[in-house]
Amino acid sequence: SIFLCERKGSFANKESGTTKWIKKKKLIASLPKGFKDRWGKELALKKKLINTIEQVFISYNFEPLETPLFEKSENIGSFLANDQTNPMSDVFSFKDEKESLTLRYDLSSPLSRFIAMEFRNIVFPFKRYACGDVLRQEKSDSARFRSFTQFDADIIGDTNEAQADAEICNIIADSFLNFFNKDQFTINVSNKKILQGLMKELKIEDQMQYKVLKSIDKLDRIGSDGVGELLKKGRKDKSGAYTQGCNLSDDQASQIMSFLKLKNIEEIKANLKNPFSVEGVQELEELFEVLSYGKNLELIKVDVTKIRGLSYYSSNLVETNLNFKARNSKGKEIEIGSCASGGRYNNLISRFKGADYKGTGMSIGIDRLLYALNQIENIKIDKKQSVLVCVLDQMYIKKYYNILNELRANGIQSEIYLDKNKNLKKQLQYADRKKIELAIIVGENEFNENKLVIKKLTSSKENDQIIINRNNLLNEITKLQ
Repeated sequence: SIFLCERKGSFANKESGTTKWIKKKKLIASLPKGFKDRWGKELALKKKLINTIEQVFISYNFEPLETPLFEKSENIGSFLANDQTNPMSDVFSFKDEKESLTLRYDLSSPLSRFIAMEFRNIVFPFKRYACGDVLRQEKSDSARFRSFTQFDADIIGDTNEAQADAEICNIIADSFLNFFNKDQFTINVSNKKILQGLMKELKIEDQMQYKVLKSIDKLDRIGSDGVGELLKKGRKDKSGAYTQGCNLSDDQASQIMSFLKLKNIEEIKANLKNPFSVEGVQELEELFEVLSYGKNLELIKVDVTKIRGLSYYSSNLVETNLNFKARNSKGKEIEIGSCASGGRYNNLISRFKGADYKGTGMSIGIDRLLYALNQIENIKIDKKQSVLVCVLDQMYIKKYYNILNELRANGIQSEIYLDKNKNLKKQLQYADRKKIELAIIVGENEFNENKLVIKKLTSSKENDQIIINRNNLLNEITKLQ
């Protein structure tokens, strides 16, 4: 006979009168690389960050939209991949019984699918915001995750493009000014057509142009030398991984690298004459004219190195960079990268049958932004005093709950101690570790006299507590909030 039984974390296999003990394998509690748990103060800060940005979006009269985490793979598209032989290499996909599904890598592709489905019920121009997690199969570091939260704002429909693009720039500026000084960030704008015109002049084939753009988009991470290598034969990074290059000629690569050194619209106009490049310059000039009507013009600069790797962008681009360095957990100085980026995409929705709508928008990288704000401690939690109702005698448990219920009914953050085996000292130690500010202490004498003690746990004074009438509880707690 054979049977299995569990005993002290092991399994017994008894066969023919003999017993063999098989040790249970213990799991290692760990996360996959590029993923992160958030809790406590960090999560509270993240929620405050999201709430603050949402109020800016609402003030611009954008409306919320929620889309699923999964989309049909064919609807998501392959706009991220470096490896053109494996166009879905940078996303998480799987097949169920009927279809291929992909975890969204941004919030724009789901938006385009939503517009194509619901256009009859939407009032255009459609101004929407959305906040949610996205997932990407990419290398991770201290400020770059494989799962992260994005907060998007988009405008879909026929508009004056310069006005709509300016609205996107301004909503970034007004969001960031809640957390940074004006000199701590720069909103950089460019236009994809300018470089595309140059590539046409250099006779770079259409199928190679996307790879060239992807290479230039890595300038902040790998520097000019690294981009130069990618434009030619290829590049080996510090880990030894080799990336195949674009195989451009020395002259083609040199002219592109010279283009990336241009600093303003006037320099671009003087150096590029291709009609497509000229069109891109005109669009930038129209954008800056509209921006001049608002209050954020000084925060927005032209930077032709900001290309954006996603292929669906069609003209004006925006990328917001921080003007300070950050350090990782080992104290090493690192680049945080773009914290808010996007641009105009006039062909993304036209992929769907019967739908053809222009769009412009941007994404704020919430987790990356939070990482940066924690470095300079520019965001604080607006936290009211919390209260612990201590339990000194189980005989009065109902009365303790009466106190607790009264506090919660009036919006006061409070809890009751849940372990009946811990004395008052242990309960106050618990409150101290949780950074609870106030403790309500009521014993037999206090109940008999209709009184209670409020102890200020964060005070430096040893006996900083007050004795009050039970009926004055709410008034006294409110004064301490």
